[in-house]
Amino acid sequence: MTLEENVDYYLEGGLLVFTEVYHLKRGYCCGSKCRHCPYPKEIQAQTVRLRLEGCPIKTREEFEARFGANLVKP
Repeated sequence: MTLEENVDYYLEGGLLVFTEVYHLKRGYCCGSKCRHCPYPKEIQAQTVRLRLEGCPIKTREEFEARFGANLVKP
């Protein structure tokens, strides 16, 4: 995926901050407590727990299998 500045991300204090658009294109919540995560708080809480347990979700397919495909449509 090619990233476009000010669409997919912006720079803040030298850090890359991903936008909601980027997260929807990626298609899953990674559990990193991203500022612009568009997924429901309940889903975010579960993915954070999985990450802390050492089993983070790493792909859209894993996310769809656990939470359903309807959550990943941009």
